[in-house]
Amino acid sequence: MSIRSGGHQIAGHAVVDTSLLLDLSAMNSVSVDPIARTARVEPGALLGDVDRETQAHGLIVPTGINSTTGIAGLTLGGGFGWSTRKFGMTIDNLVSAEVVTANGEILRCDPKQNADLFWALRGGGGNFGVVTAFDFQLHSLGPEVMSGLIVHPISEAPKLLAELREITATAPDELTVWSVMRKAPPLPFLPSEWHGKEVLFFDACYAGDMNEGEKAMASLRALGEPVVDVIGPHPFVGWQAAFDPLLAPGERNYWKSNDFADLPDDAIRTLLDAIENLPDPQCEVFVAHVGGAMARVPSDETAYSERSAHFIMNVHTRWSDAAQDDVCIEWARKLFDDMQPFSTGSAYVNFMPEDEVDRVGNVYGPNMQRLSEIKAKYDPDNFFRCNHNIPPAKTLAAAQ
Repeated sequence: MSIRSGGHQIAGHAVVDTSLLLDLSAMNSVSVDPIARTARVEPGALLGDVDRETQAHGLIVPTGINSTTGIAGLTLGGGFGWSTRKFGMTIDNLVSAEVVTANGEILRCDPKQNADLFWALRGGGGNFGVVTAFDFQLHSLGPEVMSGLIVHPISEAPKLLAELREITATAPDELTVWSVMRKAPPLPFLPSEWHGKEVLFFDACYAGDMNEGEKAMASLRALGEPVVDVIGPHPFVGWQAAFDPLLAPGERNYWKSNDFADLPDDAIRTLLDAIENLPDPQCEVFVAHVGGAMARVPSDETAYSERSAHFIMNVHTRWSDAAQDDVCIEWARKLFDDMQPFSTGSAYVNFMPEDEVDRVGNVYGPNMQRLSEIKAKYDPDNFFRCNHNIPPAKTLAAAQ
């Protein structure tokens, strides 16, 4: 059985031709309790659905950065975005879940009931059952946030990324800065002479007081001589949807991901060498600034184990013409391989393509054995295997 909730999954596991499809997209309600600061969210809801309902009360669930992402897949893989450094990952804000297991049982999972399954759901993907409801803790933020983009010529990137490294090392938890390297799309605020040229974006958000956010971004905004700076107050729901056009349906995608504790000069040079040879104007590489509250959670508290990373890289390879498949995929794989010497060896499972079957164990690291044992308890026949699969313990042992 393949399970489709938001349908955003990059590996294509949500729809598998040789399996029975369980489509949860119509189960998309979001119910907010503003007094208890909790929300019950059904698995078909998109982040835009969640943001719309929670922001009506000035509250958020810490999630990802695209309104079209499904809450279920995002949560089960970990979930990080603009407010992660302040409020933790999406899984760190999951209070409980309702799960239908392979044998048809309906279980409530929380720290006291079916606690082992609750632990596994927080990062273990769709390996353990069908989640039919998520209960989240909410936090105060919005309706506006200090956020926006700063665009620089790519020629200035070696110096600017090194300086950004110093800024992020001491940044308050509220501040998050993502670096994006690509050809400039025809955005209305960019001068037309820059359209199609390689540029460096600093995408920034401050998850806190607006005035404090302006102060915290001062050093970032003082770097170099930007082509454009559109940092300012923006509605949170609008900022969450700002990058949706880059993930519109219908294009071909192949992603690769690395985690980094730091970005040394050699890693920066390797990244920029690849940007000189982008195989398609839609291709980009982004490096997400994480850490903060996320890093203060013990690595064995949830199935998602890599808490020490300060940066998460996504080689976001995207194109339209099937004739470009080989060149685009090869470009992504080469950059991934070239960046491996600088990485922690782990990755964000939601960014992994379908051909990284052998990498699943490295992603979960020391938590893999426990995950396989929980898998054996709740899904011993591996019924839920259209995913980045965690085999049941007996199967894992046989393979070893």
